[in-house]
Amino acid sequence: MAAEAGPGHPRHSFHLDQVDAPAQAFEDALMQGRLHHAWLFTGPQGIGKASFAYRAARHLLGARHSPASGPLGQTSDDPVSRMVAAQSHPDLMVLERHVEGAAARKSIPVDEARRLPEFFSKAPALSPYRIAIIDAADDLNVNAANAVLKTLEEPSGRGVLLLVSHAPGRLLTTIRSRCRRLAFAPWPEAALAEFARERLQLDHSHAARLAQMAGGAPGRVLSLAAAQALALDDTAAELLSATAGPQRDADALRLADRFRGAEGAQTFALLLERLGERLRIAALGASDGGAADSWASLWERTAELPGRVEALNLDRADAFWSLLAELRATVRREGPAPC
Repeated sequence: MAAEAGPGHPRHSFHLDQVDAPAQAFEDALMQGRLHHAWLFTGPQGIGKASFAYRAARHLLGARHSPASGPLGQTSDDPVSRMVAAQSHPDLMVLERHVEGAAARKSIPVDEARRLPEFFSKAPALSPYRIAIIDAADDLNVNAANAVLKTLEEPSGRGVLLLVSHAPGRLLTTIRSRCRRLAFAPWPEAALAEFARERLQLDHSHAARLAQMAGGAPGRVLSLAAAQALALDDTAAELLSATAGPQRDADALRLADRFRGAEGAQTFALLLERLGERLRIAALGASDGGAADSWASLWERTAELPGRVEALNLDRADAFWSLLAELRATVRREGPAPC
């Protein structure tokens, strides 16, 4: 089974599949002179919305079309593409929570959103348009969202705002109403499994498992592979199949040691995600109501535990040991989980 790093930054993505419909809608609007001043790209996280935003931006900034790269596609060696990749194009502004080389921020701050009116007030330097990408609009704090709304209320004649959203229902209604929405549909599971086989050089079984976990999102496939999700899923199965013992305790201790730091937080959350999915299946497959209630109750606690741990700054290892005690007690009472 091959391993691969997670998906790179969307500005470096030049090959997109399954985007024919949104690309056609965007190109039709441009060709018919009805290019909206603000677009909201919606769909599951990891489906390629941000990569498409950069593709649309490069197109509007004048990059040459490359049919081999798909709808609205360009090559990485085009001068516009190189400037966008180098974050040096004067007509492109990007607002994002994750800044390379810096600690992750909880949100996109208002100070950055307040730069939008000045950016759009200037004439394009090299291109037909000035473009701003917000990746993701879900990460705007309250004040930043209101600042973006003011920009939407006073559109620039040659400015286009591209907003990426994984959960558009959480955005201000007034922001949604001022944008044209393009929905990105989840990939079929078979196409996602084929993507996993080709991109990660996985066998059919492992590729199918990753595709099932990824919820229709190719970026999620890559992230899960990089985070060793298949191994963590196997660990979750083991935790639900046996009670305590010297070897089990030693394995659990080694696992708990992996929960330290930022990377440990990801491991902790992913393990509990896989464990929660298996508990959900156990609850649905239980042979009697009492067992179903036991597994369902444990499923609910497992699902909310990562958020509670981070919100209250609890020790992840301590939280894991408490959950493990509940798991073992349930396994002793109900037998191994039917998953």
